[in-house]
Amino acid sequence: MARYRGPVERLERRLGVDLGLKGERRLAGKSALEKRPYAPGQHGQRRTKISEYGLQLQEKQKAKFMYGTSEKQFRALYKEANRKEGNTGAILIQLLEQRLDNVVYRMGFATTRASARQFVNHGHVLVDGKRVDIPSFRVKPGQKIEIREKSKANPQILRAIELTNQTGMVEWVDVDKEKLFGIFSRIPEREEIAIPVEERLIVELYSK
Repeated sequence: MARYRGPVERLERRLGVDLGLKGERRLAGKSALEKRPYAPGQHGQRRTKISEYGLQLQEKQKAKFMYGTSEKQFRALYKEANRKEGNTGAILIQLLEQRLDNVVYRMGFATTRASARQFVNHGHVLVDGKRVDIPSFRVKPGQKIEIREKSKANPQILRAIELTNQTGMVEWVDVDKEKLFGIFSRIPEREEIAIPVEERLIVELYSK
């Protein structure tokens, strides 16, 4: 299944959670989820009972849509997490956090992961001084992520950095806002990653 490219606010309303897909619009309190906190469609306000499988599938969809991965990418990451020692669900989330597009977003160079993915695709991002245009590239602790010199005046990037004064910065990145670079200092613990996803249900889904 290909990556979802439809209306993202419709997704948030369907799943009933803020997935951080609208950036500045969300920060301004103008997201569709806040205005209409119920599922889209003619019967969106009806209460429906979700099966156990439905809940598991819903959690997988939340993670996929939030991090912008395809089904193939997501399944591959799950298999890798399952091979490692430790809590499979927590490792899965940590692997998603190491994606380059997500790290660019976490460093405040983009207001959404989708914007960060576009910046990476268009060659605006350097990893240890070399251009990397693969959003799924896995960033390792200690690597330097920076905006290339020609792109440092990009108004979208400058606006995103400005908004970090409002949103704050995660503790596992160290960012120089003036020079537009950051260090991915460490892999975060699962408890530090504030996302509305119960990865336990994703593990249950794939374990069937």
